[in-house]
Amino acid sequence: MKKYHPLRELLLARLRDFVREPEAVFWAYGFPLLLAVGLGIAFRNQPAERIFVDVQQQAGAREMAAQLRSAPGFIVEVHSREECRDRLRLGKSSIIIVPGHPATFLFDPTRGESVVARQRVDDVLQRAAGRQDPVPIREQPVTEPGSRYIDFLIPGLLGMNLLGSGMWGVGYTIVDMRVRKLLKRFVATPMRRSDFLWAMVGARMVFIIPELTVLLGTGVLLFGMRIQGSLAGILVLALVGALAFSGLGLLVASRAQRLETVSGLMNAVQLPMWLMSGIFFSSDRFPAVLQPFVQILPLTQLNGALRAVILEGASLGSQAWRLGILLAWSAVSFLLALRWFRWH
Repeated sequence: MKKYHPLRELLLARLRDFVREPEAVFWAYGFPLLLAVGLGIAFRNQPAERIFVDVQQQAGAREMAAQLRSAPGFIVEVHSREECRDRLRLGKSSIIIVPGHPATFLFDPTRGESVVARQRVDDVLQRAAGRQDPVPIREQPVTEPGSRYIDFLIPGLLGMNLLGSGMWGVGYTIVDMRVRKLLKRFVATPMRRSDFLWAMVGARMVFIIPELTVLLGTGVLLFGMRIQGSLAGILVLALVGALAFSGLGLLVASRAQRLETVSGLMNAVQLPMWLMSGIFFSSDRFPAVLQPFVQILPLTQLNGALRAVILEGASLGSQAWRLGILLAWSAVSFLLALRWFRWH
């Protein structure tokens, strides 16, 4: 007679339930893949922004337009006074130059591109007039793998995906089962309640490797990203991060009675991490007064550790304090969830 273990059977049931839901599979694997590809293409080796300049037709206009055209990135046209004003008003140009001594710049200071255009135009004209800079400079564009925005972005997307799949894959599913009265049926069986909760979390752990493969594979194969650190170290970080986020998912779902309630709670928990945890830009950009709050967020530590290992080749041991914060989040959220969990 075959012996069944509750934890094994519950885990297998959860895995089958996930695979049979095309929407869940898409949001776990398809959506982060599309996001990585789309953002990677959008921010990959962008050419310098073009600056549209109109020079007002009068004495010296042709010479000034020629000086500006000699600099890269400028699209310069010469028009009458009225046409220049119309083009600026309609957004067809960023700035108007009226030749003279001194030259007059007409631009909208509330438009970012106009402010940049004013600075660039002034620099070009001053250099053409013979200005000598006391500090010589040399420009060297950075395009090699490891220093690009896409290299920074991929680890952040990986952390964001682990957060979303942990919260929604555990928290939303549990409340959905509570709404459908399935939790009450489980309680009536001989299983241990801890087996059920560990099966929910264990199912999320199983899907970590495919999630890593999808996002890291996209970065390596499509964008030429270099993984400097250990794949085993990356996997450990992902597992610990997923454990922390699954614990948060359990905690959020422990008392919620409606799907709308748990959805709102999960968004409230995730929103500070989406904004502050360094997914799309460094979390160091936030003011010093907010840094204690920013640094205590689990996604901040996971993203920092992933970037250190993936981009810098850091060892797992060097990220021990980040792992400690993630494990603390896991322990606290699990203990509170087990204490407050409602089965009906």
